[in-house]
Amino acid sequence: MKVGILTLGCKVNMYESEYVENILKEAGYEIVDFHDICDVYIINTCTVTNTSDIKSRKMIRSAIRRNPDACIVAMGCFIEANKDYHEDGLDIVIGNKDKSKIVELLDEYFSKREKLKKLYQEQYSEFEDMFITQFPGRTRAFVKIQDGCENYCSYCIIPYVRGKCRSKQKDKVIEEITSLVNNGYQEIVLTGIHTGNYGVDINLNFCDLLKEIVKIKGLKRLRISSIEITELTSDVLQVIKDNKVIVDHLHIPLQAGSNEILKLMMRKYDLDYYYKKIEQIRKIRPNIAISTDVIVGFPQESDDLFKKTLKTCEELKFSKIHVFPFSLRSGTKAEELDQQVDAQTKKQRAKKLLELSKKLEIEYMNKFINQEVEVLIERQKDGFSYGHTSNFLAVKINKTLKHNTFYKTKITKVEYPYCIGE
Repeated sequence: MKVGILTLGCKVNMYESEYVENILKEAGYEIVDFHDICDVYIINTCTVTNTSDIKSRKMIRSAIRRNPDACIVAMGCFIEANKDYHEDGLDIVIGNKDKSKIVELLDEYFSKREKLKKLYQEQYSEFEDMFITQFPGRTRAFVKIQDGCENYCSYCIIPYVRGKCRSKQKDKVIEEITSLVNNGYQEIVLTGIHTGNYGVDINLNFCDLLKEIVKIKGLKRLRISSIEITELTSDVLQVIKDNKVIVDHLHIPLQAGSNEILKLMMRKYDLDYYYKKIEQIRKIRPNIAISTDVIVGFPQESDDLFKKTLKTCEELKFSKIHVFPFSLRSGTKAEELDQQVDAQTKKQRAKKLLELSKKLEIEYMNKFINQEVEVLIERQKDGFSYGHTSNFLAVKINKTLKHNTFYKTKITKVEYPYCIGE
């Protein structure tokens, strides 16, 4: 049977879809392009914004239209947030639990031809163990170390759909990374819903895990997908300082550049704390790339407060800013706030912040002209090779080089979005 899988949203979803694909292959299913005519369609959904919801619904409906006789499976965060969601033609509905049981669920469906709906209280779910040894076609492999979030930021629906914080056992994390490294993966990315909160439920912490991972023989690069500023403790920073296997790039969400909005967002820090921590990081890693997330148009964000955010981002010299117009999620604290910002204003602010991001990106890239960097080759096209450095510079080289191999490269100029190397 042919199966098409579509993944929406975050790196955790990407990891979970990869696991689903692996176990389906082992069970004898043929994985094909989602847009082909398939016997089974699986949509791993997202609900982080209203746009995510719209896309999730759209992809479910498109699969039903493409082959009404196929088994249509919808799973993930959109389903968790919309437990009563119904669509004629939708056959298997699961949330964020039991993705690992997809083979058994398909067997049950095809034996009875009856619709299945498996939803639970995520707050009481245990960590759903998955183990991946291959990410076909990729040079970097994701390892999900943690699930759930208990921060309850006022804008965010994710704690309600992913549940409490729960962690993968340390020995299993080490075993999975070791297996991936032995299978030729040069770069490992640690991912989770609240990655830096790893271990809170199993009497460990993120620093304990990092100390063990950096000892893995053959590991060339270790990347952290995202980490909160409050979780970059002095102990974690010491591990980063002492171990060059941890890459020269951190993604640290800011979300707002004014204390007024940070407080309304119920974030766990103020700007003074954030600035000081960034200063500490740059003392131990002077050339580090620091990227971030910023939400624009949060309720009560005035023009002056938005200007503060622009100023803050300019001063912090981020290497890239991921910009998100505020999306009102039902059931969150932000829903209760007055002075909601209109859509046009949010769009204008997002545009301004993206313009600043591009300016800061180019400034950061220009710092490396005439410097030698190490590039991991990820793909080749039209006689060029493309890859990333430790600090996540995208590099384009006028030569066909070996896939999944490191090359010393001199940056000669910047042609956004690439550094040109030779």
